Amino acid sequence: MLPGLDISLEHAVTVLSDFLNKGGPALWVIAALSVVTVALILWKVWSFLLQGAFSGGGLSARAAGLWRHGDHDQALALVDKRRSLRARLAAAAMHASEDPALDGPAAEAETDRVGTRLLTSARSGLRVLELIATLAPLLGLLGTVLGMIEAFQTLEDAGTRADPAVLAGGIWEALLTTAAGMAVAIVAMIALVWFESIVDAVRHDMRTAATVILLRAPDQEAESACGEEEVAA
Repeated sequence: MLPGLDISLEHAVTVLSDFLNKGGPALWVIAALSVVTVALILWKVWSFLLQGAFSGGGLSARAAGLWRHGDHDQALALVDKRRSLRARLAAAAMHASEDPALDGPAAEAETDRVGTRLLTSARSGLRVLELIATLAPLLGLLGTVLGMIEAFQTLEDAGTRADPAVLAGGIWEALLTTAAGMAVAIVAMIALVWFESIVDAVRHDMRTAATVILLRAPDQEAESACGEEEVAA
């Protein structure tokens, strides 16, 4: 590492450490929460990319349409072995629909089970973001209250010799935790709402594709009715 860069990095670390020390333990905890928040957001974006959550439901909708019109092989080829959430649900619905051991309600139950598992994996980490969005402002407020208590204790000890500048310095240092907590909570809440909207869109597309796939076509219903009549005869 270059000497100048080493000195600049050391200075930045010193400044950051002094800033966090002014806010006390609460500000250190909030700083740790901010690191967790950024890591969670990056991880969820990467996870959604791998799960195809940003790709839209065009592929699964096209596969469902092909399945509905009787082109089962091509429909299954579009979604089978793919990693996206929508495609995996569509493939599960197709396999359940073709399984002779599963009737209509059983196929729907199996598809619902797979969909619930996929959506649960898509929502992983969101509860932590929700907790951070709730906890960060409370920690900030706690740090502010503790800082104000310390500032007024200093004022009481000083008595008539109290310096307003010292009191003002203690108050603004105490307010640092509130500002930091609110900043972390705002970022966490924005990310949470965004991720929730993505999961809702995925859920809607999955439900639509599964309904189309599991809904029996008129010609299939006619064939089933004829088969039942032949068995009865």
